[in-house]
Amino acid sequence: MSRVIKKVVLAYSGGLDTSVILKWLQETYDCEVIAFCADLGQGEDLQAIKAKAHKLGVKKVYVEDLREIFVKDYVFPMLRGNAIYEGCYLLGTSIARPLIARRQAEIALKEGAEAVSHGSTGKGNDQVRFELTYTALAPDLKIIAPWREWTMKSRRELIEYADRHGIPITATKAKPYSMDLNLFHVSYEGGILEDPWKSPPDEIFQMTVSPEQAPNKPLEVEIGYEAGDPVSVDGKKMSPATLLAHLNKLGGAHGIGRVDLVENRYVGMKSRGVYETPGGTILHVAHRGLESLTMDREVLHFRDSLIPRFADLIYNGYWFSPEREMIQTSIDVAQKDVTGTARVKLYKGSCTLAGRKSKNSLYRLDIATFEEDDVYNQKDAEGFIRLNALRLKIRAQRKKATT
Repeated sequence: MSRVIKKVVLAYSGGLDTSVILKWLQETYDCEVIAFCADLGQGEDLQAIKAKAHKLGVKKVYVEDLREIFVKDYVFPMLRGNAIYEGCYLLGTSIARPLIARRQAEIALKEGAEAVSHGSTGKGNDQVRFELTYTALAPDLKIIAPWREWTMKSRRELIEYADRHGIPITATKAKPYSMDLNLFHVSYEGGILEDPWKSPPDEIFQMTVSPEQAPNKPLEVEIGYEAGDPVSVDGKKMSPATLLAHLNKLGGAHGIGRVDLVENRYVGMKSRGVYETPGGTILHVAHRGLESLTMDREVLHFRDSLIPRFADLIYNGYWFSPEREMIQTSIDVAQKDVTGTARVKLYKGSCTLAGRKSKNSLYRLDIATFEEDDVYNQKDAEGFIRLNALRLKIRAQRKKATT
């Protein structure tokens, strides 16, 4: 016998999908719906979203400012590991989902709700990210995924449903873009973007100017790090969220961080996504630059071997998995000496490393110099090369003997 659902907590954004879902849950399950809206820096009028939920019959709405937690406990740990999915995507949507789902599950337990619900479609990655988190943290909660239950198959049908029920929405049939925005990035899917041959129209971008319209003069920015985390910009100490927001403005003004990617979704299909991650791009370039100065060669190479797996785990929704936590521990140990300053240059869509310095530097000019030195005997290289070439020599001799 299925459990009776009396109360459900919905991850609510106020957009088309979750507004329709809110009404659908009330009608289908005849239950109380508690709306939860996380402020991750999306820049929306959250009080208006709260008021909209109340108008749709919701008595209790949670609106929580999670920006500092988001950047400090999710974005920064991810950046310490240089996680990039399929060589391009800085995982801005992926890293937001475990925080939203974790807090949603906590509210459900606090309120005595039997279920949680989300607005992810049955084709996307977010359903996996949300539900893996629910299961890892609150396995007894029932999960309601309306896109997998109802008969509606498209956003056009959702718009028609909203019209019939008097639900105010912003999406239109003419421009049904799907957009996800937080303090780390903006993502775009749908509409004209579903044709991988067509360029994204410039008017969709929210955080960046086009590189062609960026200033003709480059801007250099200095970012201070402590144990792998950025703590200052141009010598000024900032909180995690404030620092990221500041770099978003600097990077956005110079067209930094646009990505156009056809990616492999975890559920098996390819999807075209367009992303803006200006501050995150700057931090990635700066961080790698400082690491090159301060990390031991073998530690750096071993850590780099973990990056594809680390990125896959975040993309696929396994933030609260033991394997992600194990890799994170290794990454964080490797970051203990990554303290110093990196200087980057922003110019018309490009972010390049311009300099780096650290009290923990492993770079020794007296050893690396091409000028005369007294600390490196170049004759030592002869034996080093001979020993490392031995296997190649033996293989070549065998090949010669058998031909």
